[in-house]
Formats: sequence, C-alpha cells, structure tokens
Amino acid sequence: MVKLTNSTITAEIAALGAELQSLKLNGAEYLWNGDPAYWTGRAPVLFPICGGVADDTYTYGGKKYRLPKHGFARKREFTLESASDNAATFLLRSDDDTRGGYPFEFELRARYALYGATLVADYMATNTGECDMLFSVGAHEGYACPEGIAAYDLVFERPENLRANVLHGNLLGRDTIPVLEGDTLALDPRYFEVDALVFTDVKSRKVTLRNRATGRSVEVRFDGFPYLLIWQKHNAPYICIEPWCGLPDYIDGDGTLAGKAGIITAAPGETIVRTHTVRLM
Repeated sequence: MVKLTNSTITAEIAALGAELQSLKLNGAEYLWNGDPAYWTGRAPVLFPICGGVADDTYTYGGKKYRLPKHGFARKREFTLESASDNAATFLLRSDDDTRGGYPFEFELRARYALYGATLVADYMATNTGECDMLFSVGAHEGYACPEGIAAYDLVFERPENLRANVLHGNLLGRDTIPVLEGDTLALDPRYFEVDALVFTDVKSRKVTLRNRATGRSVEVRFDGFPYLLIWQKHNAPYICIEPWCGLPDYIDGDGTLAGKAGIITAAPGETIVRTHTVRLM
C-alpha cells in the first residue's frame, strides 16, 4: 500500500490492480470501503477492455481469445515504479499470462498525483510490440454515499439530453431510455435495478456528485473519455462514476476487437495517455 498526502487530501493505493483504496479530505473518507456485503471493489482500473465481450470471447487476427469483463489489470499485481510524498506511478507489463487472452506487448502505467484537493489519475498505455495495439481503458471509482444515493444529485457541466443504453447482461443494446433533460440528475436506486446507466453521448466533460443537504461533493473531470457510466449494486450506499474509453460489446456486434466501440489504436512505440481528475469538496 502506498500513501500519498498533502496539506488537504490523502490517498492510498494498492499494488494489486494499482487500485485506489482510500481518498480523504481533511480526514473524511470519500471513497467506497469495499464492503463485501455489496461490492468488494473500490476503484478498479479497466484494461485492456471496458465492460464485457460476448461469452468472454473476442476475435483478433482470425483467432479467438478469452478475456474477462473489464480485462485483467484489476486482478494483476503492479510494480511500484516511482513514489514521492504526493505522487506515485505503478507499472504492469505484458507477460505469458496476459498474452493468453490479449496478444499484444504493452506497458500500462497508472500514475496518481495530488494537487490541493484534487487527485489526478493518468493511465498511460505504451505499445512495446511490433504491430498496432488495440485497447480500451477506463476508471471505476466508487464514492461513499452513507445516507443512500437518493440524498445526492449528479450535476453535469452542461445541459444534457441523456438517454441510457439498455444493458442485456454484459452486452449493450441499441435501445435507450430517457434519463435527463437539463443539468441535474436526482439519483434514484430504481435506475440501478437492472445494472448501470450507460451514456454514450454525454457532452459534459465534468460531473459533480453533490449531497443535496450538506453540499459535500466530488467533482470528476474526464476529458479524453468519450463515455460515462453510473453504477451501484442496487440499494448499496455508494455510487460509481466511471469514465470509459470503450464500451461493452453491443448485442449485434461482430465479436472482433477492432469492431468494439471506442477502441484505441497505439502504433508500435506509441504511448497514449488518458487522464481524469477527482476533486473533493
């Protein structure tokens, strides 16, 4: 476990999955605690896919590969590459195990740094192989809502006309349901009776989780992430705000890695960085 601190906030990150374990403002915890009664995760890093593929199987180069939902990074031990009082970088490299389900050579770095009341999370994917590398990356932080999510609003940076794509198990439908016209969504557990809210057309690059009574807030900025998912285990006392660069397979998808929505291509030797920030208020 690595602890980062400045005069305002502290963060703790585990080497397993390079996963954030704690995020505190002036000693008050904002991150979900991983209670196994609901969900043992806290803030998994999603790589090399976001969401699921049909039957946990996809095709690349005419060959089939098996890959679990959200990929494998969240279950792998990262190496601590560098650390200071207020920043740390974790590294995961491809190996024989990763190549069995993902036939690319890579280095994935997760860098966390504190600036005032803000945590900056950089995901840096480097193609160390000799052919183009196809991947997605995403964040999945859960924020504690001890009063229940019905006490909270999601305030979008811009007025939105949002429809959520319906999930069919691990796959995404083309059918949508209306969710929001305006900039403020009052959270309601009924949204999560099936699974998540999947927004594929969000215009805002920032959203704020705000306690309606106290003003306690978490602002998440996600430039570079085209999709936004909101999720909780139904009736659990947390909410996840998830900027993603990819999506689950559509129910009518072609089953190929190249055909996945939002897939990123990194040329040999190229490093692609996606950054999101979390500001506590």
